Amino acid sequence: MTAPSPAPVSRLWIRNPLAAFTANDLDATGGLVVSGGVITEVLAAGEQPSAACTGTFDAGNHVLLPGLINTHHHFYQTLTRAWGPVANTPLFPWLQNLYPVWARLTPKDLELAATVALAELLLSGCTTAADHHYLFPAGLEDAVDIEVEAVRRVGMRATLTRGSMTLGTDDGGLPPQSTVQHPEVVLADSERLVGQYHERGVDAVIQIALAPCSPFSVTKEIMAESAALAERLDVRLHTHLAETLEEEDFCQEMFGLRTVDYLDSVGWLTDRTWLGHGIHFSDEEITRLGAAGTGVAHCPTSNMRLASGTARVLELEDAGVPVGLGVDGSASNDASNMILEARQALYLQRLRYGADVPVERALGWATRGSAAVLGRRGLGQLAPGMQADLALFRLDDLRFSGSHDPVAALLLCAADRADRVMVGGQWRVVDGQIPGLDVAGLIAGHSAAAKRLVNG
Repeated sequence: MTAPSPAPVSRLWIRNPLAAFTANDLDATGGLVVSGGVITEVLAAGEQPSAACTGTFDAGNHVLLPGLINTHHHFYQTLTRAWGPVANTPLFPWLQNLYPVWARLTPKDLELAATVALAELLLSGCTTAADHHYLFPAGLEDAVDIEVEAVRRVGMRATLTRGSMTLGTDDGGLPPQSTVQHPEVVLADSERLVGQYHERGVDAVIQIALAPCSPFSVTKEIMAESAALAERLDVRLHTHLAETLEEEDFCQEMFGLRTVDYLDSVGWLTDRTWLGHGIHFSDEEITRLGAAGTGVAHCPTSNMRLASGTARVLELEDAGVPVGLGVDGSASNDASNMILEARQALYLQRLRYGADVPVERALGWATRGSAAVLGRRGLGQLAPGMQADLALFRLDDLRFSGSHDPVAALLLCAADRADRVMVGGQWRVVDGQIPGLDVAGLIAGHSAAAKRLVNG
């Protein structure tokens, strides 16, 4: 579906950007040198590369960032964006209306949905995405395999999570029985996917994590067994937690525990775990999460859309909790745009903590913080030895006219599309387009699939 990106030169100087955000204390106003898919030099103003470069890219009209990293998504949900029956509902009725629709998902539907989500993310400056896929109706047993191929075609990195739902309505859960699986099926497929696709090392393209969906859709047994399997296979764990007050009530009624106590009881309160949303924590629970090193994927747009609440991000970070950003599923956002998500995070956290929450802190959540949440040590910063995953934004649209601070302008003036994006030293977005991607054809196929899905 996409053509190969332009071949990388052996030693490229991305020269003299208009401004740069490095997500650390380094000065990159002179640019970067990229070689072998890695950043080899970070140059201050007036500095020259230490050796001759075989190519240069003049970044004088670009703001340079580390590639943005999305820590929580549901790619398949791009097919149910802005669906009328759930446009004005909170989480539980939102889910109850959508589960029967999602249960009709086919392999081709998922291929189209994932490609749309990835392309939209890439165009927004995102180079790595975590997807939480927990829906495996009959015929869609190879869902994660389909996503792997989509990621490879688009040319991004991904942490793909093998989700699951094992607690259906017959047993007091929220999802319909047609969408749940037997635990032994879940565990066997989880081990298969890790063995087949999980890559180690700082340059990993595909990683696999284990991800029982949520307290109201899985049993305690599958949570505990997934934690044991993740430890044995040395992979990460992901789930939704503390997203709504209704979820808190469900945990109390079903398990006799608050959410963090529940997490601890099944062996998940570790630095192997990251949580989607993480809104409704007490002070004591925040302290426990920080001590354990458990991460949180903050999803501001989704939380506002469903009126779920506002995560206590500054307090989580101050307690030692790694915090990153997630766009969440495109039926609760309803977009897959990481630079806009950073803007939303900035404004939502300012509403909680005050106007002095810096722009740079929000960009840090979308880069270095998100990399920490996913355990991706080679990503999220501009520094020697880091992977050459970069996003470059132009500020020549009308919305930026009159702006003065280029880095602040990205969020305050609502940048929504990168001009250039590099993944592992290869340009994946050029002049605001993904080379070789038939966008019109993708939209036509995806739109038709979306109509079929909701019409049954």
